[in-house]
Amino acid sequence: MSSQFSFSFSGEDIEVDNQTDTKSDSHVGAQPLASTGAFPVAGKPLLPATRHDVKEMLSKLPSKIAFSLLDVDLDGRGGIQLPRRELWDVRVQLMAEEDEGESEPGLGNHDVKTGVYEGGFKSWESSVDLVKALAASQPFTPGMKKLSKIVEILTTTSQLGCGTALPSLALFQWAMGSTTSSISFIFADYNPTVLQLVTLPNLILAWAIHHREVLPLLSEAFSLEGELDLTPEILEAFQEFILTREISLLFFSGAWSPEFVDMITSIASPATGLGVEQATVIMGAETIYSPFALSSFLETILALTQHEKAHGKVAEVLVGAKRLYFGVGGSLDDFVLQARERGALVEQLREETEGVRRGVVRCSLP
Repeated sequence: MSSQFSFSFSGEDIEVDNQTDTKSDSHVGAQPLASTGAFPVAGKPLLPATRHDVKEMLSKLPSKIAFSLLDVDLDGRGGIQLPRRELWDVRVQLMAEEDEGESEPGLGNHDVKTGVYEGGFKSWESSVDLVKALAASQPFTPGMKKLSKIVEILTTTSQLGCGTALPSLALFQWAMGSTTSSISFIFADYNPTVLQLVTLPNLILAWAIHHREVLPLLSEAFSLEGELDLTPEILEAFQEFILTREISLLFFSGAWSPEFVDMITSIASPATGLGVEQATVIMGAETIYSPFALSSFLETILALTQHEKAHGKVAEVLVGAKRLYFGVGGSLDDFVLQARERGALVEQLREETEGVRRGVVRCSLP
């Protein structure tokens, strides 16, 4: 079989009705290859671990972005609206760049091309499951009633294979509604283009919508329904906000590897007050869809949690995935089994039985 495969979906982004992308049984499997990388392709090197400068990323944004709001019901705990840049708007920018000779992979006839494009432009079901699990489990803060309190004790949150970053967007919104400060958000995706075209714009959208009623600059920037002007003044205000609140946004691309882990663990954590327990949450949605991805993802999260534990932090991993990825070989049950064999504690937080069966588990080291 070919190492390139298609999920064969309609090409639309996730919706609250029946338009959700599922990474399910329409996979065409990939030939097993001798590689330790998450996304092996015969004869093609994996993208190296790379850190991206936020200011440079901001300078490459278009002057306007179109967006929609995803309503997520938090299982009786209210709801949350998560902004996402429209897929058609991303396509327009990609086509414009292709006309300029800067062709980038993604958004063609395939939802995923192994080792080339890993599906990050779309929002997947399990990322919504993670948002619900975050709201329900309130990691590190048992008994807390306010959702904003979820982030009060966090010093670092990392989302691997972040794509549109829905779980991190939820944490970011809760952080803006709380008194927390000194928190690092780490966003990692195989494709740097995904970070540039959807991850960063979605964060700016979340900030702008949260503050549009109190900042006249922002109320004017929403010139049309569903569009936000990204003027230099807007981008400067966004940077000033994260600087003032001591919120760090860090972006990494490339394959999961020892070099990737070293690059992330070399970052100094935000300072906290004496006696304050530092905590890290690591998240991944739809990151274990093949045995290669499962193995590499597990190695990565174990290395990250071991590093955090060695430095006196509480570290937990939340993983959302399908019970079985037909035709590809990955499964949530295999992940749980292998994680436990490696000494991790694994607890199921959610199970979705309607449609494609999915689950969310929490992993930690004893």
